[in-house]
Amino acid sequence: SHSNKMGSAAPTLPKRPIRVLISGAAGQIGYSLIPMLLSGRALGDDQPIDLVLLDIPSCKDKLEGVCMEVQDCGFGLLRSLTPTVDGKTAFEGCDLCILVGGFPRKPGMLRADLLKKNGGIFSAMGKAIAATASRNVKVVVVANPANTNCLIAALNAAQIPKQNFSCLTRLDMNRAKGQIVSRFGLFSANDVKNVTIWGNHSKTQYPDITDARVKRDGAWTPVSTVATEEDMKYFKGDFIKTVQQRGAAVLKARGFSSAASAANAVTDHIKSLFQGTAPGEHVSMGVWSNGNPYGIADGIFYSFPCTCKNGTWSIVPGLQCSEESKKLMKATEQELLEEKKEALP
Repeated sequence: SHSNKMGSAAPTLPKRPIRVLISGAAGQIGYSLIPMLLSGRALGDDQPIDLVLLDIPSCKDKLEGVCMEVQDCGFGLLRSLTPTVDGKTAFEGCDLCILVGGFPRKPGMLRADLLKKNGGIFSAMGKAIAATASRNVKVVVVANPANTNCLIAALNAAQIPKQNFSCLTRLDMNRAKGQIVSRFGLFSANDVKNVTIWGNHSKTQYPDITDARVKRDGAWTPVSTVATEEDMKYFKGDFIKTVQQRGAAVLKARGFSSAASAANAVTDHIKSLFQGTAPGEHVSMGVWSNGNPYGIADGIFYSFPCTCKNGTWSIVPGLQCSEESKKLMKATEQELLEEKKEALP
């Protein structure tokens, strides 16, 4: 209770809690994501959260353990905590669904098998979301193959606008920023903006620095104006390969796939979506391609440069695309169209 001193503002009423679901909540990414989300960075530090943690029945005990830890953290923004292993009822009234749980790729597994396995999971989730979630629900798909899982969920969620779905390519964008920081010896990743990831969250993605800016002496400067010829060669070659294959490099070194950096990227993605992008800044996210200004086929989720405001995104039009760029943008589009064909019976 506030002591009501003369002239002090009336206490503002607490915001209505947002109901957030994380699927695959007992997994590695979930474990890193939960504290980030509850710290307030994603949705705002005055935004209370009703948290639903969903996982598969075989993870029930693990999920209980995670809930104990969440309780032991004592997050001020956490209003309620609901663990569940029932995928039909879990989405009831949810405002934001973060779909992290999927079928992982096993050694020797064909991509077509992976697409089919996940197709079943994500069509069921799409149906459950459409049946029980809030009408204005936002859905962020993280589980791989993220773009196609997102497509399947969206196509199965009748009545929910495709624009309410997006998938994670922010990790790729953050990876690209990290490479630029190290290339130019910048102070931190806050000194880089407007790197673009085009296409699929896979090895065909195209990390593009054409519109990227770096901070030099307090001013935002296009990368192309500070880059030497040697740098430009790097940005057209090794840079692209490094970002495309960063996930595999982390897995090889750590023995596990990226978890903390993935959770951090999810947090960034949600922060941009709900709290907006800064003026003059765009971020990459996989979004519904219909009517896009870059000649990419309709009917897929493709990563574009986007600005966001209040939970809605818009694709940034008019970015320069060289012939070289267009080829790479088309190659990743092609892969997404093939995945769509394989995934949709």
